[in-house]
Formats: sequence, structure tokens, C-alpha cells
Amino acid sequence: MAEKTTDEVAAIFAAAGDSVTVINGNKESDETDADWKDELQRNVDHLETIKAYKKEDGTTSIWGSENFTAIDAAVTSGKSKIAAL
Repeated sequence: MAEKTTDEVAAIFAAAGDSVTVINGNKESDETDADWKDELQRNVDHLETIKAYKKEDGTTSIWGSENFTAIDAAVTSGKSKIAAL
């Protein structure tokens, strides 16, 4: 697999915002607690996975100067919401 381009890395980071939005949102009125918990877990897992992305060498992160503050906060919040369900 080839190294990710700058544009690909930027797209991955931008897509993480969708998971942040879901986690920071609220359960839909027609959604069960189990479904909401699953949705939260999928999005927390997604954020943790992308943060761990490495270059082809397997050790160097693909990330440069990206600000992960919102992502880290969403992971923490998502885990708290999951534990409360």
C-alpha cells in the first residue's frame, strides 16, 4: 500500500469531524439505548483507529500538526456516555 498523500490525510482528518459530531450529539427520540450505545462505540472506535494510523514503516504517524483536541474530547465524552448507558 502506498503512503497516504497530503490530500488523503486531510480527508481522513475531515471525516473524523463526522464522528465528533455524532458523539457530541444526542440520542434520537426513536433510537433505543442499545442502538445509541452501538453508534457511540462505532464512532469512538473510528476516532481511536484513525489517530493510530501509521505510515508504511509501521511506526511513524501519518499525522503532522493536526489539532486533535476536539477528537480527544469526543473520545472521552463518548466513553462516558457509553458507560452511563
